[in-house]
Amino acid sequence: MNMQVLILGLVFLAVSGLAWAGMAWANRRESVSQRLDQLAGVNEAEEKSLTAGREWHARIVKVASPIARLSTPAAGWDESALRVRFMQAGLREASWPAVYFACKTVLALLLPGLFALYQGLSAAQITVTTNVLILLVLAAIGYYLPNVLLVNAIGRRQGELQDTMPDALDLMMVCVEAGLGLDAAMNRAASEIGLRSETLADELNLVSLELRMGVRRENALRNLALRTGVEEISSFVAMLVQADRFGTNVADALRIQAETMRTHRRLRAEERAAKIPLKLLFPLIFFIFPSLMLVLMGPAMISIYRVLLPTMGGNP
Repeated sequence: MNMQVLILGLVFLAVSGLAWAGMAWANRRESVSQRLDQLAGVNEAEEKSLTAGREWHARIVKVASPIARLSTPAAGWDESALRVRFMQAGLREASWPAVYFACKTVLALLLPGLFALYQGLSAAQITVTTNVLILLVLAAIGYYLPNVLLVNAIGRRQGELQDTMPDALDLMMVCVEAGLGLDAAMNRAASEIGLRSETLADELNLVSLELRMGVRRENALRNLALRTGVEEISSFVAMLVQADRFGTNVADALRIQAETMRTHRRLRAEERAAKIPLKLLFPLIFFIFPSLMLVLMGPAMISIYRVLLPTMGGNP
């Protein structure tokens, strides 16, 4: 009875966590009313929420910093590719690595601990070799699960940048043709594209801030390509660097680049649409076809069982 209560409690916690995660994922974007309030200049509630979020983040970092030391690599990791991956995921604050490595440590210890607790309460007969193997597999899953989440965050962010970059280039092209310089056009595009994608607006604002600080335009643009890790943005940066170096028309270059990116976006949409029949194949095979066969063949099988089999067996 105690084992059943424990299992039901674990199932309840798992379902509640999944439901909460689904609600958080569905509400991750701003609502229409929040956007209208932002346009109207009503940002008091947003500032309060940001302040509360910073306070919670500071508390989590304070707790996670000692735990993160158990899985933090040797000195110099912050200059490796892992730091670039944090930037590509949009985690620019210095406290995020502590949270990341703390999650790796906690999950690597928590999953084997839960399995050991389950095995102790259930008194399951498992050999020592199998037990050790399961514990090692659970520890490896817990240790590498934050890596998977980080890769997914990078993929979502890069997909958003790929989809919204053509619109930003159109805005920049209009501003350049209207007589603005490239820096002013990029700043204007950053302020306007924020309604479409806050991620791209933040990246363009960072480029504008670096230019105001005195960083060379080529270095600022290359930093943009490094922070995003998107191939289309890298080609856009190379185009601007070549146009600035050789003195070509920036508006024409932006128009060609925008058309190219728009074509790539359409091809990606067509590719996703072409994958839909293949993705629907497995739900059809494992869920819909068995139900359909049961409805169609069920009455016939009942008739065969009641009439044909007794007749073939010699019973009238």
